[in-house]
Amino acid sequence: MRQCYLILFGIFASLPAMAMTFQTRLENIEWKVEGDKFECRLIQPITDFGSGAFVRRAGEQAVFRLNAYNSVLGEGAATLLAAAAPWQPGRGDIDLGTVRIGRGQVLFNSSQAQAGRLFRGLLEGRSPLVRHYSSTGGLSEVRLLPVKFRQAYSDYEACTTKLLAKNFEQVRQSQIGFPGGGIELDIKARFTLQVMLDYLKADPTVNHLILEGYSDNSGNRLTNRELSRRRAMAVMSYFKENGLQESQMTLRFHGEQYPLAPNNSAANRAKNRRVSVRLERVPEPERAAPPAPAKSSGTVS
Repeated sequence: MRQCYLILFGIFASLPAMAMTFQTRLENIEWKVEGDKFECRLIQPITDFGSGAFVRRAGEQAVFRLNAYNSVLGEGAATLLAAAAPWQPGRGDIDLGTVRIGRGQVLFNSSQAQAGRLFRGLLEGRSPLVRHYSSTGGLSEVRLLPVKFRQAYSDYEACTTKLLAKNFEQVRQSQIGFPGGGIELDIKARFTLQVMLDYLKADPTVNHLILEGYSDNSGNRLTNRELSRRRAMAVMSYFKENGLQESQMTLRFHGEQYPLAPNNSAANRAKNRRVSVRLERVPEPERAAPPAPAKSSGTVS
């Protein structure tokens, strides 16, 4: 009997592990385009799995994201491919490198370079394919199909033209330089402030700014302190002229304190002549609840 068990075990051990493939039936393929000024998404739902999506945030290039209803793939490294379609005989798959499968609903975000190559592959009729081997050797594949892709890609591209120049992480703190030594905003400074202003107007949750003026150490301390104040005031004036309220801004000035670089060269002194602008989300004060109406002891018929 023991020999029988050993023989059976050897037979099953020699069988290939089960392979699972997730993809939507051809006739059910759809691409969805979603987005606003902050992010654009090009999504293909995947039956019984989740979705694959190209996600482009303001100020960045797109990444490819795999979303799942559950962690059926398991954690670990997987291979990302721009695979030839079954109806393209003779074309090989293009290996785009590895991605790391994690926990949660978002299994991974590809690199921007990988997403760019997937875009090119889809336009050529290729399929984004994620191939994952489990620790026991089981193979799982998730495939998107290029059906109906071109029109959806055109709609996605139209969405990206409306994105802001930068996202919150990119604009939340900026240095406005005064390389010439005065208090006037130059073209570069105005461009940076306009990018911040565009974000402020698009995101009402960002409702406060902290402006901090600085100088180099060329003059005496009192002169430098006044210069730093006037530079901060110049930035405040720009925002006020473009619709922001003074109550939304906190102004500070530090003179030659806290230099970015040692004041030992003309280039370093130019770096220190600046205004730091920081955007913040400040919760609105809670409004007092209106008094409850007085109860009536009479009846109305």
